[in-house]
Amino acid sequence: MNDPGNSLAVTLFSEILMVEQLARSNVARVLPKGMELSHFAVLNLLAHVGGERSPAQLAKAFHLTRGAMTNTLGKLEWAGWIHVRPDWEDARRKMVSISPAGLAARDAGLAAITPLIADVVAKVGAEKVRSTLPLLRELRQRLSED
Repeated sequence: MNDPGNSLAVTLFSEILMVEQLARSNVARVLPKGMELSHFAVLNLLAHVGGERSPAQLAKAFHLTRGAMTNTLGKLEWAGWIHVRPDWEDARRKMVSISPAGLAARDAGLAAITPLIADVVAKVGAEKVRSTLPLLRELRQRLSED
């Protein structure tokens, strides 16, 4: 049980969880009124991909259940930030796209969180952050294989 590899793994995982919790808390605190972190994440993805996605594709992208994604999409649609339409090829499915209001909301969210993130990067050091990104991407890839 005293395996140094296990100790390293536990320490790494603990640090990742703490950073994730602190990042979520700090980002959620500065988002525009009425916008939740889950809303921003979906809007940001839709803005980034620039096209439509099905609710199932979005759920898979965020590693969520379809029910959880449906809940988030309902709130985004109510706010007017997304458009949901039937899939013309399969009436059982729907397709989701970001609306102009959603793009503006995403941009407002991005403007709100950018100074927070930039400040953290400046305090840590841009080169240190840049050198860590390949490791984080590899960890994400390995974890998503499961």
